Amino acid sequence: MKRLKHIDNIQPGVAHSIGDSLTYRVETDSATDALFTGHRRYFEVHYYLQGQQKIEYAPKETLQVVEYYRDETDREYLKGCGETVEVHEGQIVICDIHEAYRFICNNAVKKVVLKVTIEDGYFHNK
Repeated sequence: MKRLKHIDNIQPGVAHSIGDSLTYRVETDSATDALFTGHRRYFEVHYYLQGQQKIEYAPKETLQVVEYYRDETDREYLKGCGETVEVHEGQIVICDIHEAYRFICNNAVKKVVLKVTIEDGYFHNK
């Protein structure tokens, strides 16, 4: 978390890693996702620095698979309908591995995205 105190020094779009257990990056985004994204090895934490964004999420089992899971990317793509919430500056969203999500943007947002491993239930490098 020490590194996140210096968030203004992190260039958007550049991923940083703390071993295999945690990666983080600053994202500036204004695109809307067409499909839901799901993960299996990492859950994501999104901390909003500026702006607001809608997030549509749903349990994976209620969605239809469009592109099957690929271990190389830790992603699968799905379609369907879910619940929508709006997130604002200063708020946090946790994207669980049992759910899929898609972001809906009308304006640019700036956020920190952390990916935390859930493999074997512990941090391999600690």
